[in-house]
Amino acid sequence: MLLKLLFPSPFLIKAMSAVPVATLGYVGLSEVRGKHMQYSKFLNIGEKKPIEKTIQVSSRTGMLIAYTPAFLAGAASFGLFPNDDLRFLLVKSTLTFHFFKRILEVLFVHRYSGGMEVESVIPITLSYFTSSVFVIYAQHLAQGLPEPAIDLMYPGLLLFLIGISGNFYHHCLLSKLRSKDDKEYKVPKGGLFDLVICPHYLFEILGILGISLTAQTLYAFSFFVGTTLYLSGRSYSTRRWYLSQFKDFPKDVKALIPLVF
Repeated sequence: MLLKLLFPSPFLIKAMSAVPVATLGYVGLSEVRGKHMQYSKFLNIGEKKPIEKTIQVSSRTGMLIAYTPAFLAGAASFGLFPNDDLRFLLVKSTLTFHFFKRILEVLFVHRYSGGMEVESVIPITLSYFTSSVFVIYAQHLAQGLPEPAIDLMYPGLLLFLIGISGNFYHHCLLSKLRSKDDKEYKVPKGGLFDLVICPHYLFEILGILGISLTAQTLYAFSFFVGTTLYLSGRSYSTRRWYLSQFKDFPKDVKALIPLVF
């Protein structure tokens, strides 16, 4: 079945496709076990080092560092690979816009309350950057190959638009929970927050799935799987955190998928 959905992949792409699944899957499992990436509400939670021995930057600075190289890689691809087909153009455009949107949200939407450890900034930055590079490079290598028997390019584009819109909408709801100088956490309301605590993660996964379906390469699919594994673990930990911090947190609100997980 996969042969009908994906372009054939050279050995390098097959080998690199194991990386996001293995690394992001491991980090997602670590989140469930209580060893968290050190940012947002999980800063200094599950950290064995003394706080004074950690190097931190502001969350806004950390997230800008994390997203910018991946965005620049996407933007550079338009100059590096100018003679592409429609599918390649859509993959480059969706991937680049995804990270451009995240940068704009960091600058103008999100209201941060804490810091971010440099030891978390570095792997997150590398993960986004290498994933962006190899999604684009895998698509470049697929140029001239026979198209997959089942074309998912346009359904993928539609799913990307749904994912990125839903993600932005729920990020805006989160930002409205706080005033300019407010740093306290509150239980989110509105949208799908009444069903799951991380609908923004759910829509991010849908957006990445949309890119994967548009690309129809093995690496893009593995990027989607790895992202899903990490955000599933992070959302599970987030729900557990809210249950521990808010006695009135509704038990029927799930982590990621309404009524299921």
